[in-house]
Amino acid sequence: MAILKKTIKNAALAKVIDSSLTNLEAATANGSKALALATKNNKQLSAEGKRLSKKRIALIKRRKTAAAKAQKNPIAANKKALSAVDIELAAIRKAAAKNKVVKAAIFEELSGLRVSCRRLSAYNKAISAADRVLNKPKKKTRRRKAV
Repeated sequence: MAILKKTIKNAALAKVIDSSLTNLEAATANGSKALALATKNNKQLSAEGKRLSKKRIALIKRRKTAAAKAQKNPIAANKKALSAVDIELAAIRKAAAKNKVVKAAIFEELSGLRVSCRRLSAYNKAISAADRVLNKPKKKTRRRKAV
């Protein structure tokens, strides 16, 4: 004798579908918020990187002139100015290295978020297209006139 398999009821199936659609919408909203935040952080880090780069270039130029001055006239003030520029340049290089590491980590996260958001939007588009097809009203046919 064949054993009957347990089947799912229509109400339970409809509930599962509705909760899945709700979860997909929530994931889409959360993904877009996370993507916006990661993009904002990436822009801030890029701006800070540019600022540090400009400052480093200016300090390199300043160090070159201070070194020439110190070599030409090796008094304590010139040596102190060169030392100060060297200390500031080292700090800027350290900050730029930290920025680069953090930016690389954020970039990895941002790439993953972009891929996930694309997938979510594609799923939403496909589901909405399927819903439009499934929820079309039935075409009404005219009754033919009796001859």
